[in-house]
Amino acid sequence: MQVRRFSNPALQIAFIALLAACGGAPEPVEITRKTLAPALVQEKAQRQQQAQKENGVAASSQILFGDLHVHTTYSPDAFITAMPLMQGSGLAPPAAACDFARFCSALDFWSINDHAEGITPERWELTREAIRQCNAVAGDSDNPDTVAFLGWEWSQVNNMDRNQHYGHKNVIFLDTANDKVPARSIAAPRKQLNKSPIGVGAQYVLAAMDWKNRNLYLSIDDYYQAIADTPICEKGVNTRDLPNNCLEVADKPAELFEKLKQWGFDSIVIPHGNAWGMNTPGATTFDKQLNRRQHAPALQTLFEVYSGHGNSEEYRDWRAVEYDADGVGSCPEVSANYQPCCRRAGELIFERCSAGGASEEECRLRESVAQKNYIDAGVSGHLTVPGARTEDWLNCGQCEDCFNPPMDHRPGTTAQYALAITNFDDPQQPLRFEFGFIASSDNHRGRGGTGYKEFARHAMTEANGPRNKRLGAASASDQREPIAHSVTLAESGDVNLNRLRNMERQGSFFMTGGLVAVHSEGRRREQIWQSLKQRQVYGTSGDRILLWFDLLDGEQTIPMGSTVSRSQNPRFRVTAAGAFNQEPGCPQSVIETLTPQRVDSLCRGECYNPGDQRKSITRIEVVRIRPQQSPGEDVGELIEDPWRVFDCKADANGCTVEFEDKLFSGGEREVRYYVRAIQQPSDAVNAGGLRCEYDEQGQCIAVNPCYGDYRTDSGDDCLWPNEERAWSSPIYVRWQAASGQDQGKEKSL
Repeated sequence: MQVRRFSNPALQIAFIALLAACGGAPEPVEITRKTLAPALVQEKAQRQQQAQKENGVAASSQILFGDLHVHTTYSPDAFITAMPLMQGSGLAPPAAACDFARFCSALDFWSINDHAEGITPERWELTREAIRQCNAVAGDSDNPDTVAFLGWEWSQVNNMDRNQHYGHKNVIFLDTANDKVPARSIAAPRKQLNKSPIGVGAQYVLAAMDWKNRNLYLSIDDYYQAIADTPICEKGVNTRDLPNNCLEVADKPAELFEKLKQWGFDSIVIPHGNAWGMNTPGATTFDKQLNRRQHAPALQTLFEVYSGHGNSEEYRDWRAVEYDADGVGSCPEVSANYQPCCRRAGELIFERCSAGGASEEECRLRESVAQKNYIDAGVSGHLTVPGARTEDWLNCGQCEDCFNPPMDHRPGTTAQYALAITNFDDPQQPLRFEFGFIASSDNHRGRGGTGYKEFARHAMTEANGPRNKRLGAASASDQREPIAHSVTLAESGDVNLNRLRNMERQGSFFMTGGLVAVHSEGRRREQIWQSLKQRQVYGTSGDRILLWFDLLDGEQTIPMGSTVSRSQNPRFRVTAAGAFNQEPGCPQSVIETLTPQRVDSLCRGECYNPGDQRKSITRIEVVRIRPQQSPGEDVGELIEDPWRVFDCKADANGCTVEFEDKLFSGGEREVRYYVRAIQQPSDAVNAGGLRCEYDEQGQCIAVNPCYGDYRTDSGDDCLWPNEERAWSSPIYVRWQAASGQDQGKEKSL
């Protein structure tokens, strides 16, 4: 480990000598070589077979649970929040992620998805080798205890311009051998993460404050310097002709898809965190991605509908900002269950102005300026009201009637909006998204599948911040004087990335995250991959809910994710069984395989440990979406959520319903159907969001944020009642005229 940036050479030599005397860098974590007992894997299958028998499900496939969104401390943001002084868990390399997936969360499969902008050539080689080792120790390749997939995250962000923001996408690959995967990961431009976020020399101060973990702090500069020292690959060169020691960058999805095409390896691209407003400008929509350049239907087949950042499913008609034909933004009016934060910014300035004795006319003028400044600042609008605390913003920007919404929900980038829009550039061949729905964790601590139990908020979610009040006071809240007028973003001063992205408020929205489930013919890598490619998948909010959703076709059933053509009304069957209640602690086999100390540090003493009783499914909800058939159709009128609701009896064995769409044949247009299986309420970390206090009129008058730092007790998991759920992949039913009917009707895509 190198130690840099001591201006006094003698001081640097002395510090290195002291470091050597007190111990060197920590040993790297190695993958546990022991294979889980085959009986544990067999028991999973037997329990599921019993649920199928009890519910009359005849499927030959089995449901496997995984997480296709796991970060280690090879990701720049994960590395800095791993610091113990930030209540992090220390370094979590890919080997630790493998052990957690196998022993703590007991995942059937998972993928590594570190941010590509932080993956240097050395880290990419280490990642590939770790994933290969993880698969090698998982036992029989036909029946492994887990399957590890290789991948990365392409993290494109434009905080200011909705027309240049494309969002984040995970890339995963079928194979792991060096000659069957890219020689480099492919990043999006993101300069903020190419340098240490804590400033020159700060690592020495942190090392002195936490001497036990000094080596971790002293490695901060080296970590980010390795990124800065990696040259950017030359543009316009075929990816196969580039040197391996450069950082490859794709500016837009079209360029990413082209580079993946040049490699030619079997891969899947998954949009994720789509409605998460912390990084997404207010009026962003998916329209600019629904074309034959920015969308690759053969690659982009799955959509992450839920993660530890919240729910990206539900569409609403309101927007955070409205733009006219000339691109001029204005602040929308307050609507049911939603207040734009630009409105709240204006209110705060008006209140201050009035308290100072200025005229109403003057205060209304300042209110209008505050709204404009907020809009112009993009996702950093909170910085335009000096001295405003998180509590002052109340619950503005939040979707009050959505399930576990992300901070600053963006309706135009939700799953429902994506399924409702159509591109009519070629009227003869209109283009539509056809996604399978998954969920995952987006955990940045090497802990995939963290939703198995709702505990340890700082370890199982992204919550972070100094526990030390003196250290945290300098960065907590807005330290500026609360003046009676707003400022522009440029006038707000030089602030760090955390403040620009309002991480302080975001702490109330970090959840343990979800899971992806596949209906697979077996546990082999190729079988899981085939199910992913065929969209025979669904997502859960973290619990291992069993879900089957099929279109009934005579004696046959057509599974979720399928695309069919029909002239007659479709009929469907849904069966769901709740997740098992969890027993405390870890299975004895895990305790015997790992040391007690390792179980405590890696799993926080708690593992996936199912009991014998399942939770009840309370209801089945059906969502019906009719994609646009002509330009300009109102998307809000095309999304019927819920279209049907079926209450379930209190039966731990499960719930089965059948329904028919009697309107389909007369509508003569394509319809997309998917279902939600809702489980009985249980407590979940941060399910209450900002935890509003409401008045008699239902207005939020105060909030109780769940901070990541010293202001919320580290032992407080901010638990709140939650209805865990599963989302099926849609079944896409295209209308096709029956023989003898008018063949001039809408044709199949």
